[in-house]
Amino acid sequence: MTQLQLIENHLLKEKTITAWQAIQLYRITCLNKMIQLLRKKYSITSIWQYNENTKTHFVEYKMKGAL
Repeated sequence: MTQLQLIENHLLKEKTITAWQAIQLYRITCLNKMIQLLRKKYSITSIWQYNENTKTHFVEYKMKGAL
């Protein structure tokens, strides 16, 4: 299974993913590229989040459905 297929399947099942999840679950470090490709097929939004514990910002990608 390709990296793109892994991310697509994850989003279809879970509806959201972060870069950290992609690294931990699939060892994919180029999530942004996978999302860019999937946006041609699906409606995916970027939601900025803030982690109070680490004082860092990160993006959560949320799938809304097929175009």
